[in-house]
Amino acid sequence: MKKVLITGGAGTVGSAFIKKYYNNYEFYNFSRGEEQIAELARNYPKVQSIIGDICNLDQLINAFERIKPDIVIHAAALKHVNLAELNPSQTVEINLVGSLNVIKASIRTKTPITIGISTDKACAPENVYGYTKKMMEMMFTEHHNSETKFVCTRFANVAGSHGSVIPFWKNLKEKGEQLKLTDPKMNRLMFSKEESAKLIQKSIDYTQIYDNSFILSNIMNTVNMLDLAKVISKGKNIEIVGARPGEKTNETLVSEKELPFTYCKDNYVLIFNEKQSKDNNLEKELSSSSAKKMSKEQIDKIIK
Repeated sequence: MKKVLITGGAGTVGSAFIKKYYNNYEFYNFSRGEEQIAELARNYPKVQSIIGDICNLDQLINAFERIKPDIVIHAAALKHVNLAELNPSQTVEINLVGSLNVIKASIRTKTPITIGISTDKACAPENVYGYTKKMMEMMFTEHHNSETKFVCTRFANVAGSHGSVIPFWKNLKEKGEQLKLTDPKMNRLMFSKEESAKLIQKSIDYTQIYDNSFILSNIMNTVNMLDLAKVISKGKNIEIVGARPGEKTNETLVSEKELPFTYCKDNYVLIFNEKQSKDNNLEKELSSSSAKKMSKEQIDKIIK
C-alpha cells in the first residue's frame, strides 16, 4: 500500500481525501492545529499525525525521511483572502516559503509524486492569496522532473470547508441572526468535498499518463451568493455588508490566455506549459460569470 503524506491533512481538503480513499493508502498528516489533529484521530484512527510547521524545513525533511512517502499532497496554506490582504508577509511565509520547503523535502527524499493544491484565485490573480498560489503553481512546474514529479490541482470554492461561507451562514441562521452577504452580485464556482478528493486522485492518476507537469481542474457550476443566502435563510434576514479586502465579484478558473494550453478530457481540464491541439482545447474562459448556474437542487445538495 502506497504511503501518502498530506501537509495540512487535518483540514477540509486533506480530511476529505482521507475519507474518500481511507482504505486505498497508508496516510500520514503533517500539520500543527492540535484541535483538528485530535478530530482527525477520532474519525480516522489509522492516520498517523506529525505535528510540524511547513515553514520549518528541518521539521519537514525529518518527517519526509522518516515516512519516505510515495505521494505528497501539499494542502497546508493560509487560505482566507481578507486575512492574506491584511497579513501579506505571513501569507508569503506560509504559502511561498512553506511550498518551497515542501519542494525541497520532496527532492531531498526523491518523492515520486507531489501534488500542490491551488485555487481559482491564482488565475489572473488580483490579491495576495492569489499571487502566492500562482507562484506556487510556477514553482511546482519549475521543479518537475521524471524522478520527482510536481503537478497542481486548481480548486474553486469547496462547499462547507472550514471557515467558509456555508457553515458561517448556517451558524448565523441557527442563532436567529442575519446572514451577512458581502455583495449580492457576487458569483462563485463551487464543488463538493468529495469532488475535491476525486480531483486530487485524478491528478495522481494523470502523472502516470503524462510526462510533463500540469495544472488539473474540472468543469464546475457557479452559484450566485445571494441565491445561496436565500436558500439557507429561506429568503429572509439577509444583511448586505460590502466586499472584504481582496474580494472580486467573479473568479476565473481557466483564463482566456490559458486556453491554447488546455487539454479537455471528460469533465477535466489539464493546463500544460506547451500549446495543445486545438481539437482538445477548452473553448472559452471558465469563470463564475460564464459557467452554468447551479439549480436549486444542486444548491440544496452542496449545503447539506
